[in-house]
Amino acid sequence: MQLTVHDAATLLSVSEKTIYRWIKQGRLPAYQINDQYRFNRAELLEWATAKRINVSPEIFAETEGNGQSMPTLSEALQGGGIHYRVGGTDKSSVLACVVDLMHLPEEVDRQYLLKVLLTRESLGSTGIGDGIAIPHVRNPIVMYIPRPTITLCFLENRIDFAAMDGKPVETLFTLISPTIRAHLGLLSKLAFALREDKFKDAVAKRGSRQELLDAVADADRRLAATESPRPDEHVLTSPGMENA
Repeated sequence: MQLTVHDAATLLSVSEKTIYRWIKQGRLPAYQINDQYRFNRAELLEWATAKRINVSPEIFAETEGNGQSMPTLSEALQGGGIHYRVGGTDKSSVLACVVDLMHLPEEVDRQYLLKVLLTRESLGSTGIGDGIAIPHVRNPIVMYIPRPTITLCFLENRIDFAAMDGKPVETLFTLISPTIRAHLGLLSKLAFALREDKFKDAVAKRGSRQELLDAVADADRRLAATESPRPDEHVLTSPGMENA
């Protein structure tokens, strides 16, 4: 969906003047079409995730759907798996190892998936700071993937991901989803969980699989309590840099 300046301002809970200022400064991903600016919903959420900007729950609303319920973060993480001491000495080799470890149907072309993930990285780092990156594709892939998943990998080596805070990355949450709606939903839930102390601590200390799943289940419960906010509430937030 191509959003207008007004839409972007509403979803990011700022004034239109602020949106124009961010565009002029080259800080906000925007497209100029017939002398008017337009925004991609997924890109806007990615940007907010990296900048730790409060977003309106409306940003997660999508017109598409496949009739399936959105998985919880726990379900997505169990589906993708948790892996330790993942090899690789640079971004490309690390992502190659991650793709090899992912729980994917036989029909999925892993080399193609790796190429798409690397292409996404060439457009801008998915490193969000504090040693964490969230590799994903700019537009979700529809290729024999029945359910969205998150694969958590703790790296054997600290890797330069060109993250905004300059810190090397040692933890990857790789998102794969069959639809834009699922992509946005998982990204928003992960952003929420990464602001929860129990989950952040479990990730930081590379806790056991059970510790991580227990922590993410707690985050799911807290998130469920925020899913029906009042119209004036903006309860979902994203990790990254404080000041946009």
